[in-house]
Amino acid sequence: MEITKDIKYIGVDDADLDLFESQYIVPNGMAYNSYVIMDEKIAVMDTADHRKGKEWLSNLQNALGGRKPNYLVAQHMEPDHAGEIVNLISLYPDIQIVTSAIAAKMLPQFFDGIDFASRTKVVKEGDELALGSHTLKFIAAPMVHWPEVIVTYDTKDKVLFSADAFGKFGTLATDEDWACEARRYYFNICGKYGTQVQALLKKAAALDIQTICPLHGPILKENLSYYLGLYDTWSKYGVETEGVFVAYASIHGGTAEAAQKLAEILKAKGAPKVAISDLSRDDMAEAIEDAFRYGKLIVAAPTYDAGIFPPMHDFLHHLQIKAYQKRKVGIIENGSWAPTAGKLMAAMLEQMKEVEIVQPVVTIKSRMKEANIAELEALADAILK
Repeated sequence: MEITKDIKYIGVDDADLDLFESQYIVPNGMAYNSYVIMDEKIAVMDTADHRKGKEWLSNLQNALGGRKPNYLVAQHMEPDHAGEIVNLISLYPDIQIVTSAIAAKMLPQFFDGIDFASRTKVVKEGDELALGSHTLKFIAAPMVHWPEVIVTYDTKDKVLFSADAFGKFGTLATDEDWACEARRYYFNICGKYGTQVQALLKKAAALDIQTICPLHGPILKENLSYYLGLYDTWSKYGVETEGVFVAYASIHGGTAEAAQKLAEILKAKGAPKVAISDLSRDDMAEAIEDAFRYGKLIVAAPTYDAGIFPPMHDFLHHLQIKAYQKRKVGIIENGSWAPTAGKLMAAMLEQMKEVEIVQPVVTIKSRMKEANIAELEALADAILK
């Protein structure tokens, strides 16, 4: 695939991958993106996961057409992008690895017994690398989403090689909406690091960017303001879609019934959008995505072993570690003899930044009763206010 006259795509699709990072369901697999810049000197932009190493090396050699690369720009040391570094230098022993100081320290952690010091060129913010007609400018992007990350700007073709930023789940061969899987990817991979993403966006705003080449997902060439705008909203923990997300976990169906009734009430009261998820069955990463997407959240769960029913506890723990914030949250608890889930869910939520718990907290005793419906109505009014 040709990105520009001199920049070629040499990445690979991994349609057989079922779990990304051994935790995120990827029904449409994953793309490991890599690029090569053909100039007087040749730069390879990242490698690929070892799972697809032979295919990646074949793509590289076809693009090189018999020439030898001078540089490997290693923007990110995660194995899905750096997995083929040793195989690359075994084929091209004179190649120089261009990377950040932190990445240079990481290299021996991933690949034992290799002399990296003699073949590594360390770059920092603002450094440039001349290839001929192309000049690469390096920009530090720490914690987007590892500390060693750099991104690279090609000043000639105005291409930003954005590392994991602007990536998404799914192969390049998959024809699907960008935002859905990019959102799920962002909040689960980068969600904790909004401040750092904002810093990168400010640096990007000073550049004339015509194309974004991420390490996952499609190359972005048109309507870049759309993608940049979403990243701005996401990294500020802003509300992308006005509405309410109802997340419930239910043992015997009683809590599910109450959550579904509340969803009906919210719709009847004019909520612009109501999304609902069964945390015991639905994809956790998608539930996290929806929690960040909408401005308001309802959590509903029973007491279990004097604590929170585990699927809900897991959900709230994920929200904590992904820096969930700036939201209104309502609570429904259930219990047959000593309900404590509401208090415990509130305690977890109160640890999150700028999370407002709305009243009333609705308590169900085993099964929803007529009296509970009025309480659900009051909770709906409070969350929509």
